[in-house]
Amino acid sequence: MDAIAEYSDEHHRHGVVELWETVFGYETAHNTPGLAINKKLAVEDGLFFVALAGNDVIGTVLAGYDGHRGWLYSVAVHPAHRRNGLGARLVHHAETALTVRGCMKINPQILSTNEGVKTFYETLGYSTEPRISMGKKIESNIEISE
Repeated sequence: MDAIAEYSDEHHRHGVVELWETVFGYETAHNTPGLAINKKLAVEDGLFFVALAGNDVIGTVLAGYDGHRGWLYSVAVHPAHRRNGLGARLVHHAETALTVRGCMKINPQILSTNEGVKTFYETLGYSTEPRISMGKKIESNIEISE
């Protein structure tokens, strides 16, 4: 049985970087694994979780909470461990962590072109809402990090 645990930089960084490079690939500096990990750790919110098979990182989920709405990011499962419910377990783990903090609504962040992930979230009770997600990069806060 795979375990889900809170991220430990000492034990999990290398595995998370490898997993994210395998699952996501990266085209923009603000999404590089090292920078994303450093920025998340700086928040110190305890909402970064890894799925482990022994000592190997095989899945991740990052959650965020602003006091009203929760967010899910970087839900990743290693290709060799897909189709066994691990992604759903990661999402449920993050949902529980957000719920105990008082979160009233959770929004996953996915690319509009990723139909497979959209379908995955629909099976977990999420629905597409009539919203536009907009973004603005703050270049001065984007540093290349490994």
